[in-house]
Amino acid sequence: MRDDDRMLDLPDPEFGSGVIGVCDVCGERQAVIVLSKERFKLCVLDFLNKTWIASEKAPGAPAPLYRSERVWFESKIPSTGKAPAIALSPTKVVRRASVLVTPDVYGLTTTLLDAAIRFAREGFEVLLPDLAKTDGIGASHHVTLRSGAQFRGGVAADSRRVTELVELYSDALEHLRGRDMVDPAKSALFGASYGGSLALALAARAPRIAAVALAYPMPVRPPDLAKLVTAPVLCVTGSADRASGRARAQLEAVRGSTTAPISFFDVPGGRHHFLARELGAYDLGQAERAWSAIVGFLKGLLMPPPPRPPAVPLKPASAVLPPTPPAARPSAAPAPPSARPSGGAPAPA
Repeated sequence: MRDDDRMLDLPDPEFGSGVIGVCDVCGERQAVIVLSKERFKLCVLDFLNKTWIASEKAPGAPAPLYRSERVWFESKIPSTGKAPAIALSPTKVVRRASVLVTPDVYGLTTTLLDAAIRFAREGFEVLLPDLAKTDGIGASHHVTLRSGAQFRGGVAADSRRVTELVELYSDALEHLRGRDMVDPAKSALFGASYGGSLALALAARAPRIAAVALAYPMPVRPPDLAKLVTAPVLCVTGSADRASGRARAQLEAVRGSTTAPISFFDVPGGRHHFLARELGAYDLGQAERAWSAIVGFLKGLLMPPPPRPPAVPLKPASAVLPPTPPAARPSAAPAPPSARPSGGAPAPA
């Protein structure tokens, strides 16, 4: 046991240290514990009521909506046996749905980070594999994706390089489903551009996916790959995007022969990468409309509102109101008094 005052002077408090000291939240001297340079009251039930050791926030400040961390998941694709990723976890302690973001070889772009933050703020557990720092993933994968889409009719889902990326994302999906507080039955995929093609290829191999959201995906080969997808699909494309137009045509061609519904959201005048803030094709209005459609699609399938309670059956009026008494018969009018003579004697017959 170390005194809490001494612990404050340490540059790097030891993870898991149990001390007796003054809690930053309630101001009382009692048992506290160090977790990732944070201190928690052991007696409180709400672990979200926390403060950083060097924080300038007032005690009891509300926790952020989500937290992020770098994680490693097991995979056979890198030679090291592990691949890096960024995980975003809502701070609300409830069982939650999850979204796996499938990057292309450009890595963690602003579009994907924007998507991950939006999903996490809505209550999803999010995982982004970091391809730029994954051993064994490089220029050859990039060339395979681009050459297939531009010169061979689409991204070849059965090529060796694409298969390696899909297997890597499949391992990431299993890691995501095994995270704390994640409901493994409610997992979705999101991908943009070439990442959208990879998300579709992964969905064709993962029958337990609950939803697939694609933003201006590139065409794939074989063109009827979407027939193998068993989850509902949303495809967001811009009217000025020829490459994604070909991908949309592929989805429209198999729309009537799939077991899962395929829906589309059109962005008038949208060009390729209209969600990327750092590129010239970005348009704030188009992007916000598209994000609203994507988030609404995922929440509608993975976070549906609770069912309404059944309405109270209405009883017939005869069962609610007291029986109406029978109408009273009008009483007979009293007979007028008979005329009598002034002497009071009865009138002669």
